[in-house]
Amino acid sequence: MDADRFDRLVSLRRELHRHPEPAWCEFYTTARIVDELDRIGVDRQYVGPDLYSPEDRLAVPDADELDRWYDRARDAGADPDVLERLRGGNTGVLAVLEKGPGPTVGLRVDIDGLPREESTDPGHLPADEGFRSETGAMHACGHDAHAVFGLGVLEAVAESDFEGTLKVLFQPAEEVVGGAKPVAESGHLDDVDSFLAVHVGLDHTTGEVVAGITDFLAVSQFAANFTGEPAHAGGHPAQGRNAVQAMAAAVQNLYAIPRNEGGATRVNAGVVEGGTATNIVPEQATIEGEVRGETTQLMEYMRERADDVLDHAAGMHQCEVSVETTGEAPSAENDDVLVDLASDVAGEIPSISSRLRTDPLGGSEDATFLMRRVQEQGGLAAYVAVGTDHPGGHHTATFDVDEDSIAIGVDWLSAVVEKLGTNAGN
Repeated sequence: MDADRFDRLVSLRRELHRHPEPAWCEFYTTARIVDELDRIGVDRQYVGPDLYSPEDRLAVPDADELDRWYDRARDAGADPDVLERLRGGNTGVLAVLEKGPGPTVGLRVDIDGLPREESTDPGHLPADEGFRSETGAMHACGHDAHAVFGLGVLEAVAESDFEGTLKVLFQPAEEVVGGAKPVAESGHLDDVDSFLAVHVGLDHTTGEVVAGITDFLAVSQFAANFTGEPAHAGGHPAQGRNAVQAMAAAVQNLYAIPRNEGGATRVNAGVVEGGTATNIVPEQATIEGEVRGETTQLMEYMRERADDVLDHAAGMHQCEVSVETTGEAPSAENDDVLVDLASDVAGEIPSISSRLRTDPLGGSEDATFLMRRVQEQGGLAAYVAVGTDHPGGHHTATFDVDEDSIAIGVDWLSAVVEKLGTNAGN
């Protein structure tokens, strides 16, 4: 990558780092990506409601929260015409670059931040260099780098001898595992012959890449709302129906779900809350939790038993419970032929000092919806990683990316895309 392009991508990454936005609130981020796509000159853009059916989205914030982030993006200088297309949290964009007959290659990069404050400590580069978050959210998982990966690859492939079509998905709402499913169901990727999803870091250092991330846990996230009856806790305790008791029974028994001999399973009650005062029998309580499984079937085993636990815990204490799925993703597997090609290409990139064919994740990712959709239509899919030195772990206040990894990622990914076009023509 030449110095001018590298400097431009680093500058854009730092701009996006200053303006992180959580799931379905990526108004400024999407608008800036659209600006860059216009500059590059892609053939088509599918923005927001043209990318998916809005009613298929998961974990969408309420209207007041969406409006707050919309207004913030407008005040920060985002293009008002683009913002109008994103109203209601319809964020994200699919860019299509057409370069004659040939295969269709897809690349997915995610663009949302996390709802956490960023470090102000001396030595934290964004704070020292003046591009620390201004929004109260944070790019604590490198999605700012992912966005410029996508733009850098589009620009490089546009100038290359690649023959075919490149589709780059700038996906919203990965952090709540809510954005990939509606895109998969839209059919926009049904003609993709080879599909890559990418993540930066994952505890791999700058210069190291992984051609196939494995061991995705299927996940289902839920919100359980318990409803009882209030009463005076001292004067008439028997007249109440205690929702916190029901919630507590549920939490205890969620962790008692039997393990399964078929593989790894997980359960977590991540947020539990309820009640209003010490002298009131609480009539409302909630659990925000999740279950995971080594396979989609194991995750479904855990979810069925979790639903039983929630129902019976409510019944024990004469309460009602409503359960909503707030996010979900299946398991997925890479296609060996695509992993091998990505690994071979990595050996040709001078800035790549170490390449791993595969490495386990042990977590969850909603790109699995996209991978499985492409595979179901006869295409190939793989999830790759670009290493980066980061001073804090993913999702921590001190996370940051080594900007040298931007050039490595763009060079490698664009070379893989070009090779896929070349191979198809042989």
